[in-house]
Amino acid sequence: MSVYRIATNRLRTTQILGIKNESPTVKKFTFKDKVCARTMPGQFLMLWIPGVDEIPLSVLDVEENGTVSVAVKNVGEATKALHNMEKGGIIGIRGPFGNGFTLKTGRILMVGGGTGLIPMLFLTKRLISKATNLVSVVGAETKDELLFLDELEQICSKGKGKIIATTEDGSYGTRSLVTNPLESLLTKEKFDMIYTCGPERMIRKVFDLAEKYGKALEASLERLMRCAIGLCGSCVIGKYRVCRDGPVFTAKQLKEVKHEIGFSKRDFNGRKIPLD
Repeated sequence: MSVYRIATNRLRTTQILGIKNESPTVKKFTFKDKVCARTMPGQFLMLWIPGVDEIPLSVLDVEENGTVSVAVKNVGEATKALHNMEKGGIIGIRGPFGNGFTLKTGRILMVGGGTGLIPMLFLTKRLISKATNLVSVVGAETKDELLFLDELEQICSKGKGKIIATTEDGSYGTRSLVTNPLESLLTKEKFDMIYTCGPERMIRKVFDLAEKYGKALEASLERLMRCAIGLCGSCVIGKYRVCRDGPVFTAKQLKEVKHEIGFSKRDFNGRKIPLD
């Protein structure tokens, strides 16, 4: 095992430097960590809440001074405990883990839904200067849960970027699922790469469209991750371990496990169960 891999898996403690409300259910946390400052878009880290649990989180951003940020939705015991912490609180960090997105040039289509917009924002910041054209399709259930829209608009205004927003209740943008505008886009415009992250049924729809129109695709999958180093088996999908072989997968890899994408997942005991 390389020295770098040992360093990434070693638990480090750090202080919460800042907390910001991003939506009624999502908070942004910032901290400093030299190892995670090397994170590439699409990679994830494990964040330990002392006395509670350790949870996997996509990295939202890293800065040159070593500041790292994550965005966390309040969905359970561990995330509730983190949301209740204050600036100056101590957390534990392992990572970064997994494969990130490859940074392509050319005409880019990005599709993000819900908290899948977290790695999409990080990726957009890295791609906007490289892309000749970037279309970002973003969606959420409501306007209040449409994350980082202002930041995305600022980034896209500095380059050749365009945003298409959707909400399921019609409170902002087009009233539809985030996948609804995609077929029209793919028939009217040429894209060299599609990047996506969000609910798995959304990812399955994007994957099916990429196959239909013969487009390159990279998708970030979310699975139950407990160890982050490929040992526990909770994140297995087909022949892949999402924590080690992903979380970013190519269309070729997804095709090998298409019987599971959008249909099933693993529980805490590693048993295959239907996707919620």
